[in-house]
Amino acid sequence: MEKEKKKKQQAEPEFINRELSWLAFNYRVLQEANDKQVPLLERIKFMAIFSSNLDEYFKVRVATLKRLIKLKRKTIEKLDEDPAETLNLVMQEVKRQQQEFGEVFRDGILADLKKENIHLITEKDLTATQKKFITTYFKENLQPLLLPMVMDDTETHFFLKDQTVYLGVQMSSAKKDAVLPEQYAMLEVPTKKHGGRFIKLPTQKNNRYVMFIDDAIRACLPLLFPEYSQFEAHAVKVSRDAELDIEEDVSANLMSKIKKGLKKREIGTPARLLYDPETTQSLLDAIMAHTGITDEELVEGSKYHNFRDFFGFPDFNLPELKYKPQPTLVHPLLEKEPSMIAAMQKQDYIVHYPYQSFDYVVKLFDEAAIDPAVTAISATLYRVADGSAIAKALTKAAKNGKLVTVVVELKARFDEESNIFWAGKLQKAGANVILGVPDLKVHSKLGLITRNENGKLVNYAYLSTGNYNEDTSKIYCDHALFTCDKRLTQDVEQVFNFFIDRQPDKKFKHLLVAPINMRDRFNDLVNKEIKNARKALPASMILKMNALQDDRMIRKLYEASQAGVKIELLIRGICCLQPGVKGLSENITVQSIVDRYLEHARVYIFHNNGEEKYYIASADWMTRNLSRRVEVAFPLFQQDLIDQVRTIVDLQRSDDTKSRTVDNTYVTQSTDDHIRAQYATYDYLRSLVPKGLKPERE
Repeated sequence: MEKEKKKKQQAEPEFINRELSWLAFNYRVLQEANDKQVPLLERIKFMAIFSSNLDEYFKVRVATLKRLIKLKRKTIEKLDEDPAETLNLVMQEVKRQQQEFGEVFRDGILADLKKENIHLITEKDLTATQKKFITTYFKENLQPLLLPMVMDDTETHFFLKDQTVYLGVQMSSAKKDAVLPEQYAMLEVPTKKHGGRFIKLPTQKNNRYVMFIDDAIRACLPLLFPEYSQFEAHAVKVSRDAELDIEEDVSANLMSKIKKGLKKREIGTPARLLYDPETTQSLLDAIMAHTGITDEELVEGSKYHNFRDFFGFPDFNLPELKYKPQPTLVHPLLEKEPSMIAAMQKQDYIVHYPYQSFDYVVKLFDEAAIDPAVTAISATLYRVADGSAIAKALTKAAKNGKLVTVVVELKARFDEESNIFWAGKLQKAGANVILGVPDLKVHSKLGLITRNENGKLVNYAYLSTGNYNEDTSKIYCDHALFTCDKRLTQDVEQVFNFFIDRQPDKKFKHLLVAPINMRDRFNDLVNKEIKNARKALPASMILKMNALQDDRMIRKLYEASQAGVKIELLIRGICCLQPGVKGLSENITVQSIVDRYLEHARVYIFHNNGEEKYYIASADWMTRNLSRRVEVAFPLFQQDLIDQVRTIVDLQRSDDTKSRTVDNTYVTQSTDDHIRAQYATYDYLRSLVPKGLKPERE
């Protein structure tokens, strides 16, 4: 018995399962949807985020697990985890979360909407007046968009488009005593063609009404199938494998491979078929028979799918049901500078998104594009906005005869099409476009501007934790550095040289660059803390990232904990490290903040015996970031910038409103002065704006 107990203790995993950890992160999103302190319409958006996240998870991670299961047994045995066992655990947790999702929606969101006199009604709730309105609306706006696909006894197979909601319709009881067999049909719910998923009905006595277009179709099925009198209509949605199987090279036809891959994505292997649990077995059988989808892909959902469409839920012009506006702040120093380049000649600056404006980045590249002294501009584009002002500035610079080098990452998942578009535009303008690096994904966020100043070439650099994206800069928390410090610009120039010649022999004095030196340098920094702890010197680390999954780095943190190093981890998403385990990680704590904005910045702080080292990075501690991507971590040298970052990190460490532990328990403090880090950060940065300068952007 004792031996069995010991064996069980030894079998306790050192690592939290990656898939379950990601699902735990998404559950934190669901917690926000269920938090009554969050404004009602914002809670609805968190429902949409939860759903959208889960869709992507099935398209990528679950699809990958299913592919692993099909490998040969000997190959599977070499894996760290049994994919079939992992998939089983994933599906159990997904089912649990989906059930809670339904409860949050029914008992929380819908009930609270009613309290605000907002009614999400179904076809069964329509009054005679509303029925007349919906019938007219259907005939004018929906019926022309619908193409019923009848499921009869022929061998015809229907292809269900990825992430698209369909109604499976079961018809019976023919009119006028005519004998007609029971019939089945499929209808695509035309969300995109309609311009959204919802219909606003006329307001009645301060009561506002809204309806899914799904339910409007249900209400009007007799108009589509006039020979029948009884109907059942249930929603289904397929999520298809979205992992692109492409050879990661940089040959001339890489772009065509990506384009082919994108087409394949639309017809990828089904990862799941989400269905309404009220669906009759005969209708479900008909759907499977005509689509080729099997029991293995079936996942029980709810009456409605694609909750990400709730991003477009009407706000009825009720600002009190949304977050109070946080107008974008000006930078206390850059706002007064007419020239970004002239400002950078004086000192370094750091801008914190989304609290401060992204306009300074656009201003820098616009200025460089027309500055006659600028000879060259280089940038890495990973995810850009649809109408990207940065890409437009680079295009303008190329047309103005400057040497423009742009590294466009065509393998940025779900942004491939946008990146292909901008790569083509830039090439036509005369830019030198580099389509990635063999076997690596370029994830670093860099810019380099070279000027001829009195016959001498001077470099100006932009380094960031976030993308060149005006849209996401309003919701992602990131840090961005503007500098002409030679210690950094020389290393940035070397990174771009690597993109050009692809020789990994580059030496970096100050930047940590994956996959060249980042892992080793981080290891050195942790080892220094271990060494100091063993000498009874102060030793600690504060590490903020989106995800911690790399087993080698986790083991290094376990080693540091066992040596007595105090480690605080701020991790938004995946965390495979087990904190607080006696003899393993008792000196490690983990917190995760999910709030109004998406925590996206990576910050690594090492005590270094009192001479703290600060690194800001594009990289998480995941194997893919450290070994299979081009990533950059950059140090902060200027004390006022260090102070700003430290203040923001300290606010996050003190958060007792939106911070959770790894088991999703809220972190609480004994003090009455509660801290909500994102709001406290906004207030702090606003306080830095000097009197006499308007703090908010127009």
